[in-house]
Amino acid sequence: MTAAGKAGMSEAITRKALEFGASLAGIANIRDLKGAPSFTLAPRLPKGESVGNRESDLKPGEVAWPKDGMSALVIAYEHPEDKPELDWWQNRKATAGNNILIKILNRVGDWVEGEYGIKPYHIVYHIEKGGIFLKDSAVFAGLGVIGKNNLLITPQFGPRVRLRSMIFTEDLPSMGPIDYDPCKGCDMPCRRACPNNSLGTKVYSAKEMKQTVLPGGDGCYSRDACNLQMEKDLENAEEVRAEGQAEPDIYVKYCRACETACYVGKQ
Repeated sequence: MTAAGKAGMSEAITRKALEFGASLAGIANIRDLKGAPSFTLAPRLPKGESVGNRESDLKPGEVAWPKDGMSALVIAYEHPEDKPELDWWQNRKATAGNNILIKILNRVGDWVEGEYGIKPYHIVYHIEKGGIFLKDSAVFAGLGVIGKNNLLITPQFGPRVRLRSMIFTEDLPSMGPIDYDPCKGCDMPCRRACPNNSLGTKVYSAKEMKQTVLPGGDGCYSRDACNLQMEKDLENAEEVRAEGQAEPDIYVKYCRACETACYVGKQ
C-alpha cells in the first residue's frame, strides 16, 4: 500500500472512532512504541506491588505484542471533573468510562475488519495481562504529551481523559508526537495538589534510567507515594445505590487531584 493509501486508511479509521463516540483518536506504529520512554523505562524500575496489578508470567514492563500486530489505534474519552463516576471502580472490577471505551473499540474493530479485512486485536487494560503503555501510545498517536504531572495532557481536555487501545495487522505510520508544551512556564498546581507529595521529589535519574525523558519530565514521580493514596482510596470504598437499583454496589473512587488541578482544557 502506498503512503497516501495508508494515510487515507488512518484518517478513515480515526474518523470512524470519533463517529462511534471517542473524544480523540490517533494511530501509533508499534516500531515507534517499542522505543518509547515507558516501554524502555519500565524494565529498569524496581519491581513493586501496586494497586490494580495482576499476577503474570511477563517480566516487569514486558509487553505481549501480537506477533502480526503492526500499529495501534488509541482513543480517548473525555472525563470532565463534574463526572467523577466515569472512573469509579464498580465492585472493583470495571469503570463506566472503560466500558464506554470498550464498546467504541468493539464497533471500530468490526468496521475495520469488514471494510479492510484487517484483523483487530482487542487490548486489555493491564500491562501484565497483555496491555500496552497507553500514555506513551497516545503521545505517538498524536493525542497529547506527557506533562509534569506524569499524565497525558491533551490540548482539548488537559489530562482529564480515559484511554484505551486496539492493535491492527496493518503497518500504519504514527500520527504523532505533536509539537506541544503545555507545562512551559506553568507553576505546576498538579504537584502541589498531590495529597502524598508523589510529584514533589526527584526519584529517577537520567544516568540510572539511561534516558532523559523521565517520569514527569524531570524524574519527579514516586510510584510508592502514589500507591499509598490508592490504597487509602481502596480502603474507603463506598456503597452506592444507583437509581432503580435494588442493591448497592461497592465503588472505589481513586484520587484525581493532580488531574483536576491542571489548568489545561479548563474553560
